[in-house]
Amino acid sequence: MPEGDTVWQAARRLNDALAGKVLLRSDLRVPRFATADLTGRAVLDVTPRGKHLLTRVEGGLTLHSHLRMDGSWRIYAEGQRWNGGPSHQIRAILGNADRTAVGYRLPVLELIRTTEEDRAVGHLGPDLLGPDWDPDLALANLLKDPARPLGEALLDQRNLAGVGNVFKSELCFLLGVTPWLPVGGLPADRSAKLPGLAKKLLEFNRERPIRNTTGRRGQDLYVYGRARRPCLRCRTPLRVAEQGDGSRERPTYWCPTCQPGPAPTTTR
Repeated sequence: MPEGDTVWQAARRLNDALAGKVLLRSDLRVPRFATADLTGRAVLDVTPRGKHLLTRVEGGLTLHSHLRMDGSWRIYAEGQRWNGGPSHQIRAILGNADRTAVGYRLPVLELIRTTEEDRAVGHLGPDLLGPDWDPDLALANLLKDPARPLGEALLDQRNLAGVGNVFKSELCFLLGVTPWLPVGGLPADRSAKLPGLAKKLLEFNRERPIRNTTGRRGQDLYVYGRARRPCLRCRTPLRVAEQGDGSRERPTYWCPTCQPGPAPTTTR
């Protein structure tokens, strides 16, 4: 699923295919921007911001997109068959003489003034993979609501930008606490290393085709997606339960032995 590392990879692929080249095809398949035409404009750059993508084009315009759970941008060479999904799932097409970028199932797609990008991404906290990264501010943001469960706080992009459900579960395992532990209950030594650990995980994975948090080949993740399988450290069967703020529940994985602390009684 798209998180900060995979969005960074998508931005690099888009930038390599589009930046510095004039668009010969432009098709935005969302009602509000269906008549917008970017042909004849050069793409300046494609920049990731947390889980958001900012495609800047000549004339002071930015195409803002967000992948959420299953959106994607695919790059195709001239004559190559498009295989990212049925045509009705296509939301955007940007093409030059050499490459065509096709956006599938994009839940967020809007054309805005580049000077107004802050309206789209200004609410985000420090970007784990961005030039604005500030570990002290990220930690201060997390600690603003000490009663909030750690897992929920990590997913809140206003605190720090780039952590998704996979890294949330893996970070909590590496910190040795359950995702339901209140942020304020995290021991001071572990709070201090949380921002750096999060950054280390995303930086390690931004160049990797397969996400890995363990450093082991063939055993890529400690807990995520491994419910009922033995913990890689203690062999206790791992557990999974839903966690969310009421608006959306997400499957959350943990080891009941390596991660002491509050946890739901209902698991699956």
